[in-house]
Formats: sequence, C-alpha cells, structure tokens
Amino acid sequence: MEALRKAILEQGKGIGDNIVKVDMFLNHRLDTGLIFDMGRELADYFRKDAPDLVLTVEASGIAIALTAAHFLGDIPVVFAKKAGTSTQSADMYTAVAHSFTHGNDNTLRVDRRYLPAGSRVLVVDDFLADGQASHALISIAEQAKCVLAGVGIAVEKGFQPGGRQLREAGVNLKSLAIVESIEDGKIKLAED
Repeated sequence: MEALRKAILEQGKGIGDNIVKVDMFLNHRLDTGLIFDMGRELADYFRKDAPDLVLTVEASGIAIALTAAHFLGDIPVVFAKKAGTSTQSADMYTAVAHSFTHGNDNTLRVDRRYLPAGSRVLVVDDFLADGQASHALISIAEQAKCVLAGVGIAVEKGFQPGGRQLREAGVNLKSLAIVESIEDGKIKLAED
C-alpha cells in the first residue's frame, strides 16, 4: 500500500536492527486518513472471505480493526483485553501472547458471548513480528469454534518469523507493508 509505505519511509524510524517506530502516524498519534485507507485496503482484500466480525487486541490494533470493519459493512469489532477488570465476566476465552515490544507476556481475554460459534473471524493488528498476538487471537477464535477468515496486518517485520510461520500454516495473511530490514536507522521495505 503506497500511502503506508510513504509514511513509514518518511516518518518512521528504525531503532537498532529490529524496532520499527511508527508512533507518529500508527500507534500513538493516528493519521486518520491513512488509518481509513488501511481499513479500506484490508476490507477490499478480505471481502471475498465474508467475515462476520473483526478480532484484534487492545490498544493499537483497534483503530485499524474499526476502519476495516466499517468498510466490511459495519460488522462488529471485538478486542481482546490484556488485563482483567472487576466488570468482566469470568467466562472468557484466553490465550497468552508474548509482546516483542514490551518484553512481557499478556493473557488476552475475550468474553465468550462476543464470539458466537461458527462466526467468520478476521484478525487485524497493527504489527506482526514473531506472530505471538496473531497466534493468540487465532487460538481464541478456535476455542470459540469460529472460522478464521484471515489475518490483516498494517506492518509486518519480514525479517522476523511471524509472517512466514502464518503463511506456512496456510493462514490467509495480508500485510499492507513489509519491513525487509533496518540498517543504520534506515527502514528498508520489501517490494509489493
């Protein structure tokens, strides 16, 4: 997706050889026009797979999930919570995901009422690195006896194994931009 590629190259920063910092437009400050363009692109790609709902994880996946769901006909968005609260049901689907960025494990939780069995679920997230969040969300969908329509990602770190593993497992994966490498602070993107 050309607009996302341009934003990454012009506003993104490479830190070390494995951190892609795009908080200026994707996960701290949001470029709303770009977010809607990404949602439209994901919706166009997955429309043929007829998702009934979009599943993501809090917090930075929510904006892209919401816009994708809008362009898929205003289908529901369900987001997995990382922390339990006193208002949550005890009847939850759970899966553990290690956060590459934060260096910790998160138990992702979704109330069972929000994932009806047989639903066609599209997983959407902002980043794909090792694939931990995607695998956890897929596990939650499987626990709910839902059908995985696919996984839509804004930025994939192609130099980490998550995307390759999902593709090898036969997952219908669409990444809007793939970072090939980071060299001397410069982000190099894979060709479309």
